Amino acid sequence: MGGCVAQVGYGYWGHNQARNLNTLAGRSWRYLVEPVAQRRAQAAALYPHLRTTDSLDEMLTAPDVVAVVIVTPAATHAPLARRVLDAGKHVLVEKPLALRTADAVDLTERAERAGLVLMVGHTFEFVPAIQRMRDFVVDGEVGDLLYLHAQRLNLGRIQQDINAFWSIGPHDVSIANYLTGADPQWVSARGARYLNQDVEDVIFVTVGYPGGVLAHMHVSWLDPTKTRRTTVVGSKRMLVYDDLDTEAKLRVFDKGADRLAADAYGAWQYRLRDGAMYAPALPMVEPLAAQLSHFLDCVHSGHKPRVDGWNGVRVVAALEAADASLRADGARTPVRLPAAAGRLDSEVR
Repeated sequence: MGGCVAQVGYGYWGHNQARNLNTLAGRSWRYLVEPVAQRRAQAAALYPHLRTTDSLDEMLTAPDVVAVVIVTPAATHAPLARRVLDAGKHVLVEKPLALRTADAVDLTERAERAGLVLMVGHTFEFVPAIQRMRDFVVDGEVGDLLYLHAQRLNLGRIQQDINAFWSIGPHDVSIANYLTGADPQWVSARGARYLNQDVEDVIFVTVGYPGGVLAHMHVSWLDPTKTRRTTVVGSKRMLVYDDLDTEAKLRVFDKGADRLAADAYGAWQYRLRDGAMYAPALPMVEPLAAQLSHFLDCVHSGHKPRVDGWNGVRVVAALEAADASLRADGARTPVRLPAAAGRLDSEVR
């Protein structure tokens, strides 16, 4: 890679990123920036080769640092990434890329002007089951893509500064964009504030895509069971990805409703199809490791990452539209994407 890597943040998610950095980058991972002394001490005990510091400037001015991984609270993502890019370093930013579409666009354009890699931590695009679902959609194995349904529920982890959709919803928006191969067009969202009067802890979101495809998402910090499930319904087959299923992450169902000829009264008849289910074999891959490996490869090769800044812009724009819809009592709200983002080629069939 011709230089070393730094990580900023060693909190809740930073431990996981650090473990993978240590495995994939080894001694090339030389810096950890963390403002909390206790966390720095914990990291130093686990990774004694690291230079741990609370000074971002110290790391940014280090000439041997070529790439930075940001694993900090969401509100800090944009200002930290901007400083890293302005220092001439490649950057991987945890989701969401920013809290405003304008900031996400600014970061992406800065990276492009400087010829730097900007990648967003939409980890589920590196999950083998999700990638296999995408293959089923693109290859026409599901038939016409009709709708998606996602549930991301748990009792905790409750945040104070952002609502549940900003916290865990970026995963589901990213998955839906990836599976449909299309830009989100509009959002309708309803939610409630049961635990904190400042942010919604349970939210129901519907995102509209070209061709009438809908993606319905339910996110909550207040639910009795932990659920991480995405369902894809097509005209030929249905797919269910269950991240918590230890036996079969992905199940394929030969189920559907086939329209028959109209009866004597002119009413359409339907035949329900309840065929076999099977679980395709999937490689054993840790998505976070695959994501980090891809970032490091892009830094080394100069290639554009699969999950680039414009990918992040599309997700942030949908999240902003969801916020606007929440304020408008669920009104259908357009997703406003800048012309610079281009358009994804829809492969919905």
